[in-house]
Amino acid sequence: MTDNLYFFMVAVTIFFSFSIFLAILIFAIKYRRRSPDEVPPQFHGPPALELAWTLGPLVIVMIMFAWGAHVYFAVSTPPENALQIYGVGKQWMWKLQHMEGQREINELHIPVGVPVKVTLTSEDVIHSFFVPDFRTKSDVLPGRYTTVWFEATKPGRYHLFCAEYCGTRHSGMTGWIYAMEPHDYQAWLSGGASEGSMAAGGQKLFQDLGCASCHLPDGRGRAPSLVGVFGSAVKLANGSTVKADEAYIRESILQPNTKIAAGFQPIMPTFQGLVTEEGVTQLIEYVRSLGQPQAAAPGAAASTETKAPPAARPQPDAK
Repeated sequence: MTDNLYFFMVAVTIFFSFSIFLAILIFAIKYRRRSPDEVPPQFHGPPALELAWTLGPLVIVMIMFAWGAHVYFAVSTPPENALQIYGVGKQWMWKLQHMEGQREINELHIPVGVPVKVTLTSEDVIHSFFVPDFRTKSDVLPGRYTTVWFEATKPGRYHLFCAEYCGTRHSGMTGWIYAMEPHDYQAWLSGGASEGSMAAGGQKLFQDLGCASCHLPDGRGRAPSLVGVFGSAVKLANGSTVKADEAYIRESILQPNTKIAAGFQPIMPTFQGLVTEEGVTQLIEYVRSLGQPQAAAPGAAASTETKAPPAARPQPDAK
């Protein structure tokens, strides 16, 4: 898709470059001054010719614009059935994790013929996830999620680079993507050592951090229930609404007072520095696993803020 647009633009460039050069050569010979006293007659082209060389390039440029917009939206919108993988850039390596729990460093195994969505963030500085064979390149920023997707069409080993200078060992931040037949991928997935799925790891972390003491499933705790919240619309205390996606859940864990859910007080502490980027992604997958978005009351929307405790209840500790 991207290649076809590129080749079309190259072909148009070559055609017009050759045509213009040829016209200059012909006109330079045909209309040259043959004597010092010669005064060439004035020539006025027909209106049709004027319209042709004005509207012709306009049509071609509009074709490029429409084609480019189509490619952009297709590249920036992962398919719904895409295989989800999380990645973290760190000086000087790529750390990637599958939903089933398998972790890889500077390597990524994927099935052929299946769209793959990689949600990326950085642990330190700006990196750039670059896979030339898949026509995929995107900056990876600290504190923000970047999503890229691609689909391998044939088995093989493909280069993975960091295309943004990130320190003295930037040139060594390389890796490989292994595209495998689906049955080979399943065999690799089942044969690798795993500590459980990402959602299971997130559930354990959720318990260890004491989140379960406030985020009760029935919504009666000091924090809203997280059941069915992922992907739903969350009403905030300032009257606005935000979608509970990966970025919102991450922000609610690390900066809980930025967006406060309606009906709750900002008494949750930050977990900035206490939870790694891998831990945050595990918590996100745990929240995602708690069900599909439901038409619930605004008070049941997802957030890491908590309800104001009753007067007789002591202020909760920082958990």
